[in-house]
Amino acid sequence: MEPAPGPQEKYQLITRNLQEVLGEDKLMAILKERELKIYWGTATTGKPHVAYFVPMSKIADFLKAGCEVTILFADLHAYLDNMKAPWELLELRTRYYEHVIKAMLESIGVPLEKLRFVRGTDYQLSKEYTLDVYRLSSVVTQHDAKKAGAEVVKQVEHPLLSGLLYPGLQALDEEYLKVDAQFGGVDQRKIFTFAEKYLPSLGYAKRIHLMNPMVPGLTGSKMSSSEEDSKIDLLDRKEDVKKKLKKAFCEPGNVENNGVLSFIKHVLFPLKSEFVVLREEKWGGNKTYTAYEALEKDFAEQVVHPGDLKNSVEVALNKLLDPIREKFNCPELKKLSSAAYPTPSKAKPGEKATKNSEPEDVVPSRLDIRVGKVISVEKHPDADSLYVEKIDVGEAEPRTVVSGLVHFVPKEQLQDRLVVLLCNLKPQKMRGVESQGMVLCASSLGEPRQVEPLDPPAGCCAGERVYVEGYEVGEPDEELKPKKKVFEKLQADFRVSEDCVAQWKQRNFLTKLGTVSCKSLKGGSIS
Repeated sequence: MEPAPGPQEKYQLITRNLQEVLGEDKLMAILKERELKIYWGTATTGKPHVAYFVPMSKIADFLKAGCEVTILFADLHAYLDNMKAPWELLELRTRYYEHVIKAMLESIGVPLEKLRFVRGTDYQLSKEYTLDVYRLSSVVTQHDAKKAGAEVVKQVEHPLLSGLLYPGLQALDEEYLKVDAQFGGVDQRKIFTFAEKYLPSLGYAKRIHLMNPMVPGLTGSKMSSSEEDSKIDLLDRKEDVKKKLKKAFCEPGNVENNGVLSFIKHVLFPLKSEFVVLREEKWGGNKTYTAYEALEKDFAEQVVHPGDLKNSVEVALNKLLDPIREKFNCPELKKLSSAAYPTPSKAKPGEKATKNSEPEDVVPSRLDIRVGKVISVEKHPDADSLYVEKIDVGEAEPRTVVSGLVHFVPKEQLQDRLVVLLCNLKPQKMRGVESQGMVLCASSLGEPRQVEPLDPPAGCCAGERVYVEGYEVGEPDEELKPKKKVFEKLQADFRVSEDCVAQWKQRNFLTKLGTVSCKSLKGGSIS
């Protein structure tokens, strides 16, 4: 039986491969007296990918150092961060995260019984926590809250108030989880310093903060859930892993922004204390490295070829992924995965995409649909059936929109009304006036034809995003290309339900305040 590590050995284990530590003296003082209590939190948003092995391997280090480790599934944070996880999917995604994070930890040999797993909503909705949120909001400036979340909270043109609350909640988690330290990526630094500044103002202790470097993705930039080529999903098939690694940025001799080398350094070496480069005998045969620095030096001097490095990482990575794939091969977890992340398939089962097929799925998230407020309505000077409207969609200037609504909606019913506007169609002239959007309306299927503009939920503001249930993730196209007919393909499945709710393939149109509807045209089309 190995002797328990001393304070200095524990310190080395806890801090190895970290980019920065805030509170080193306090860390050493605690280690001389007792075990460190630490937490790592993850917002339950996009699907976890292989970069999550980086914090997992550090959690393994913390346990080796005798730390008491808590893992927080920050479900409320996921909702507050620009609704990256809509309320109706929150429970499903949190369950998915719990299963997949535990499967990752098991695959690297971390004993789950030594960890404490907590959901944010287990305590963040309590009376005491809520009161502390209000107390904190009374001393935090808007500037500091916005600055703290700048690297973590999704930045949009018209930010929601929820994004300003996010850093405060993360700071309070340190107190309510009763820990000495918080661990996260260096992108969390501004939130960590925010916590150090403001927790003492509520009478709470300043915590230690441990920061991992940001690991480059396979494209050389940050590994991201939303950038498909930059990341390998935990459930990717072996052939997909091979394909993505083959395309990965790994220039001969270049050790900067090299995602393949970074994965070896931050995941594979800490887990095994060695890395084997696999290669044919004619190229020198296999070589085992027991220090990462030696491998990086050989790669920089082009002793190790990128192809051999990628092949070796592929073998090691698949060994980590195999038990996760096996666990998620059961019907229950397959169902959970598809329910938590509903994504339609572009091709039918067994059908391969051709070179001439569209490179992206035709999905509703590609449409830039927003709530608009009609500022003015005038008859088109050269067309009796057209209105020319000025519509505020949260931009510096209102948009000019031409609509064929004269025979269906009186001018006074449009004035100052909230509407639903498609904003990323290519602008086009309609009888000499350029139209910069389309007001979406419900239409009756029979005669005489009736038309009603869609209604956003009461209380919405101009510029708020409208999305289809289950497709809130993903950036809309900057401009829809007319030749690709993306809108036309999607619009073919737009319908009004029997409850007068706007839908695409029976999925509701939503804003953060609820469903988009029309007044009376049940079963109608939408255009």
